[in-house]
Amino acid sequence: MTTTILIHPGLFNSGEGHWQTLWEADLPGAHRVQQRDWEQPVRSEWVDTLDAAIRNAPGPVVLAAHSLGCATAAWWAVTHGAAPHAAKLKGALLVAPPDVERSDFPAFVTGFTPMPQIRLPFKAVVVASSNDPWCEQPKAKAWAEAWGAHFHDLGPRGHINAESGLGDWGQGRNWLYSLAS
Repeated sequence: MTTTILIHPGLFNSGEGHWQTLWEADLPGAHRVQQRDWEQPVRSEWVDTLDAAIRNAPGPVVLAAHSLGCATAAWWAVTHGAAPHAAKLKGALLVAPPDVERSDFPAFVTGFTPMPQIRLPFKAVVVASSNDPWCEQPKAKAWAEAWGAHFHDLGPRGHINAESGLGDWGQGRNWLYSLAS
């Protein structure tokens, strides 16, 4: 059975040149989780949409989440991690989790605080940059520890998005594939 790769972008979605968009176009079994509103996210809607994508996937699932997609995955674990279909989620690549608890985090993003600090019921890899403008690396590392995830320091790569110059990001693909095996 083929593993479904669910790609979950963050705020404003992932555009051209973003590694998620390149993976969606190239990886067999890759599908983007389509949120109703990428501009004004509401946690309950985003979590329910992710849950439906996992539930409706034909077999095992790995998640490739970026930014607010990481927070969505953590909240999904809190609200749906014990559901029978949750066992389909074999692992998650959580890239550039944002500090949703910052005082300057966009106020129109609702319901994502505080960031869940539970052990995730699936394998996870957290990747963070040393100069991410949306999260200081020590915080991302602390979340990785709380989540029971492996942590990788990507060095100074900003928010690990299209502007980071990663292109197809082979190293990230390798981490994703390791979660699927």
